[in-house]
Amino acid sequence: MVDFVQVWNWYSREKVRKAILEFAKNREVVSVFSDGSYGRRPDSLNYDGDVLQAIAEGTVAFHSSVERWENPMRLDVGMKREDLDNLRIGWDLLIDLDVKDFEIAKIATKKFIEALKDHSVKNIGVKYTGNKSFHIIVPFESFPSKVNGVPTKNLYPELSQKIIEYLKWYIKDELKEALLAIDNPNNISQRVGKPLKEILVNDELDPFKVITVDIFGSRHLFRMPYSLNENTMLVSLPLKIEEIDSFQKEQAEIKKAKIGESFLKIYTKEDATALVVEALDWYDKNYKEEEKPIAASIPKKPISKNSKIPEEFFPPCIKKILEGLSDGRKRAIFVLVTFLRNMNWSLEEIEKKIYEWNEKNKPPLRANYLRTQLRWHFRQDRNLLPPNCDNKSFYEDMGLKDSCEECLKLGIKNPVNYPFAILKRKKKKTK
Repeated sequence: MVDFVQVWNWYSREKVRKAILEFAKNREVVSVFSDGSYGRRPDSLNYDGDVLQAIAEGTVAFHSSVERWENPMRLDVGMKREDLDNLRIGWDLLIDLDVKDFEIAKIATKKFIEALKDHSVKNIGVKYTGNKSFHIIVPFESFPSKVNGVPTKNLYPELSQKIIEYLKWYIKDELKEALLAIDNPNNISQRVGKPLKEILVNDELDPFKVITVDIFGSRHLFRMPYSLNENTMLVSLPLKIEEIDSFQKEQAEIKKAKIGESFLKIYTKEDATALVVEALDWYDKNYKEEEKPIAASIPKKPISKNSKIPEEFFPPCIKKILEGLSDGRKRAIFVLVTFLRNMNWSLEEIEKKIYEWNEKNKPPLRANYLRTQLRWHFRQDRNLLPPNCDNKSFYEDMGLKDSCEECLKLGIKNPVNYPFAILKRKKKKTK
């Protein structure tokens, strides 16, 4: 049963109301009552008195929108996509982990944060939900203003969903290993309250059968930072990333909760650009349906094992990458692996070369990241092409524009064609 004296005592703190109002700016905010029912929609919090008035009317918790709106009060049921896009001014990436075991929730939260850091994301916020798990947030300011010419604000929820699916794929193997390091599948199934057969796929643990990562649609609501949880009466408390391991639920009790940490952190701008590029590239390769010419479906004879192209014939851009990089290392993996596969290098040779190359990088990429990337590429049935020479998101942004000039002068569109053009010229000279 909800103790309304405690509820009032919590929200009567000026620092609590200030934190809630800061996060509420440009968001739809909805009251949640003790029976779990929601207040009217749309609604918002604009002034200090709005919070106290809501509490006086029986509000226990506040849920807010993932999306940011020019005027949340203009929202309406059944609005057209175009009208929502016009009203929306931004959205945050929210990773909402649903799992009944607190230790497992901590492990998954840390893996997602590691993945974000791997992609150079710096604006990362995390908070305890007030129950059994955590929320991770990346603010809208972290994303580029446009993606493929489309305003990013108009790409919700599709872009958010693609990024989350990509991150799940990115951490899946590492998360599985981390879960098996703390317990066996049978015990894990009991800990999360699911039958063993539900968390296994092909007799192997599937971490995302253990943990559910919610995928949202438009106007999705989630519990606000510093709101009480209407079910547990614990505070949905923002944390420092380094506090996740040591955090205990008791620290979120009304009498113990400390106010001050921000959930929405903005240290820099557009730091998630690389994440967007990687996620969309991954999504296109795995889910996008492409119309293929009939000739593409005709089986081709396997290339002779003796037709491996040696490094001396590689284009300048590839040679430059192989010297080691400080910027664009993750994009370079895609370029190198796809290029080497098209040069008829064996998987073993490619793996060896990638690890040798990584030692020249400043700093080297994590070994787990390399393994994940190589595993994905080696599972592909067909040889993907590296990006074309005029792809600014890759070569120019990686500082390789000058190295691509030779290919472009020769009318070569893709690095893969360079060795064959050179070999063809060499053959003509010997005749």
